[in-house]
Amino acid sequence: MSWHPRYRSSKFRHVYGKAASKDKCYDCVPITLNVHDNNFCAVNPNFIAVVTECAGGGAFLVLPIKQTGKLDPHYPKVCGHKGNVLDIKWNPFNDFVIASCSEDATVKIWDIPNHLLKRNITTPKKELLGHTRRIIIWNLEVKDAILRKPVKILDAHKDVVLSMSFNTDGSLLATACRDRKIRVIDPRAGTVLQEGSYKSHKVNKVLFLGNMKKLFSTGTSWWNNRQIALWDQDDLSVPLLEEDLDGSSGLLFPVYDPDTHMLYVVGKGDGNIRYYEISPEKPYLNYLMEYRSHLPQKGIGVMPKRGLDVAACEIFRFYKLIPTKNLIEPISMIVPRRSESYQPDIYPLTAAAQPALTAQEWLNGINKGPLLVSLRPGSKAANSLPQFLEPEPLTNATNMNQEEEESMSVEDQQNPRGTQDDRSWLEAEEKLPENEEMCFSNGFDIFECPPPKTENELLQMYYRQQEEIRRLRELLIQKDVQLKQLELELRNVFMDTDN
Repeated sequence: MSWHPRYRSSKFRHVYGKAASKDKCYDCVPITLNVHDNNFCAVNPNFIAVVTECAGGGAFLVLPIKQTGKLDPHYPKVCGHKGNVLDIKWNPFNDFVIASCSEDATVKIWDIPNHLLKRNITTPKKELLGHTRRIIIWNLEVKDAILRKPVKILDAHKDVVLSMSFNTDGSLLATACRDRKIRVIDPRAGTVLQEGSYKSHKVNKVLFLGNMKKLFSTGTSWWNNRQIALWDQDDLSVPLLEEDLDGSSGLLFPVYDPDTHMLYVVGKGDGNIRYYEISPEKPYLNYLMEYRSHLPQKGIGVMPKRGLDVAACEIFRFYKLIPTKNLIEPISMIVPRRSESYQPDIYPLTAAAQPALTAQEWLNGINKGPLLVSLRPGSKAANSLPQFLEPEPLTNATNMNQEEEESMSVEDQQNPRGTQDDRSWLEAEEKLPENEEMCFSNGFDIFECPPPKTENELLQMYYRQQEEIRRLRELLIQKDVQLKQLELELRNVFMDTDN
């Protein structure tokens, strides 16, 4: 009986990392010398923020994302903490709001102006007081500038909390503590739902893997080897998978992409980024490849999906802090494709920049997944479930079309393309037979396909129909232009015959 090697097909099997050229890096950045195990960097589509060295307190820099090259040594900072800044994080729903925490046991919320900084920012928008070695939940929707009373304090840990991660809908919180235990907590009730400790795995970082109902942790083994482990969130007694990586001493930072189910493991103190693909069945963790560099990284920043270059098939982007050269180097993870057009199979719907719930709704116990958006250029944000609008009666469309043909406003004359687009759409509605529906989407009959069973399948079907509508509009516009040209040619012919 012959042995056949195990082969697994994957569209991300050949993903590779590409470092940016020197002119697209951020040079002469005084990166902090703090030895804490944090990222020290936060990125969004407009800004990159990095913790920096500062005499007499803590500070960080906020640079426009397109301002690459050498940094002015006198560039203004965001400073106001009395101790060293430990970490920073952008508001996921507002690119101009950032939070910072410090050794002075305070958290400050800052407003960043929509222009280059001309002087230091020293006054925060809000200040959260009362932090000790515990997890505290605050409601930032209150109007007070200084908050002293949190809405919830989680006292489930007896030692320092090293890491924490929310699940997709915010109903569960996973924590890693210095007592070597992983806990799954109900953040609103404060109760511990699951608690696990494995003797051969000393956990440092823990991460929820989207909707996979699994946890991923990094840490060290009995022999101080760097180690990764995969857990079932409903049973933390024994890990589903445990693997030793190497004997380096630096911490491992896990980063998960729920859209592509890819997991990145970034090593602190070395230049390696390992990446895997997560599957719901065994072997669960499938190794893909490793990006290697001789320049060690102190921290890492991650660009949100809405800031990626989809034309280059970029599915992830890191910002690597290199303190030995005072350099921030972007690293793009790219799927090799020959076509330069949009690739929908590697860009599923992703989290939008709008919140699904208010803070009070979440505190009241409502759970809801993030709003989703397509990364296709020109698309708009969509709700978790799209709302299909009923078409207007054909008589109204016909009347509107006749009125538009009789008179054209000044705005329409300034924007003839938009007018042609609306007119073509109304003409298409007018020409549709009664009691007949559009049955085709991207060239296939939607009624021959099985009905969508999940929200993602429903959204994919919805966007296919939107794409088909857009394509039909473009065809109608082209036909409208051709009709105009034919009318002009006929008018010229009649004028020539009269002469």
